[in-house]
Amino acid sequence: MDIRKRSLEKHYEWRGKISIASSVEVKDMEALALAYTPGVAEPCLEIQKDIEKSYELTRRWNTVAVVTDGTAILGLGDIGPEAGMPVMEGKCLLFHEFAGIDAVPICIKSKDVDEIVRTVELISGSFGGINLEDISAPRCFEVERRLKEVCDIPVFHDDQHGTAIIAGAAVRNALRVVGKKLGEARIVINGAGSAGIAIGRLIMAAGATDVVFVDRFGAICDGDPTLTGEHVKIAKESNPRRLRGSLADVIRGSDVFIGVSAPGVLKPEMVRSMAEDPVIFAIANPTPEIMPDEAKAAGAAVVGTGRSDFPNQINNVLAFPGVFRGALDCRASDITEDMKLAASSALAALVADDELSAEYILPTPFDPRVVPAVSKAVADAARKAGIAKK
Repeated sequence: MDIRKRSLEKHYEWRGKISIASSVEVKDMEALALAYTPGVAEPCLEIQKDIEKSYELTRRWNTVAVVTDGTAILGLGDIGPEAGMPVMEGKCLLFHEFAGIDAVPICIKSKDVDEIVRTVELISGSFGGINLEDISAPRCFEVERRLKEVCDIPVFHDDQHGTAIIAGAAVRNALRVVGKKLGEARIVINGAGSAGIAIGRLIMAAGATDVVFVDRFGAICDGDPTLTGEHVKIAKESNPRRLRGSLADVIRGSDVFIGVSAPGVLKPEMVRSMAEDPVIFAIANPTPEIMPDEAKAAGAAVVGTGRSDFPNQINNVLAFPGVFRGALDCRASDITEDMKLAASSALAALVADDELSAEYILPTPFDPRVVPAVSKAVADAARKAGIAKK
């Protein structure tokens, strides 16, 4: 029986992967009076006087909403909010298991940006942070941007920024393996959706100077009159050599390929056309842009995928639990680019020189150092930026 069939059986058995548990026992009338009426009136009045007290007198300080509209669920696409619930529950489970954070799935039955933003804004007072999940591009960019404007708590689209944090750490360490510098590397990102754009922006913020985005129409280049939306912006930020053409055209001589696109689009001959000791991150799931054995046979020095059955998995669970743990602990009002960079650097630094190899460039999700290292880096960066309340 394969993993998908076994998982379906377990989901029928589990009937949900999360539950609400009481942190207070109510076994007598005094306990009832303290936890509920009449005693509960006092914390209510304290919060009425100062809303910030909600973080001290309720569980808000440790609670995150995991929000989706069901339009980009895993590799399944637009299957609807109810069908996305198993994924959202799974995400909530990971928040709890890896970082001790209480998370609640919020599956919104609308694809309208205004409705999604207004819904999340209205319920944001119940949470310490908002994790946006599996919302399709380009709508996801506007949803996150507008929620950041109206919410005074961290808003983080994990498909974009969680992936970028992990990929950024992976690129740094892979280049360490092959003895190349980030600022001198030529990097091609195939797939200019939410994840691809976020990865590119983060590695450029980290020091990459030659990043080319490629979509199904070819290289994204400033001055192209067919570009729209977010592609107009990234065209101005990237592709300094003004390359044009297909993936096969622009990948020649490059040092790093990052794929967040479609199965099988990277051919062995493309890998062979790259610079010496190329780095390949084929992150499309479940079938990558090129299989690791093919990439290595074509000359790749370091290969990573989004899958757990190959080395160097780009796995978001390395990022989001620690990012939110740090943001919640310091009561940050936002998750900034510097906080993401700090998280990525902290992850990369967990792999020491004597551990680093072509098969080991990232710590595993079960490494107990990951969440503490990432959360500390995030909190320190928030305090340095002056957006932390603790």
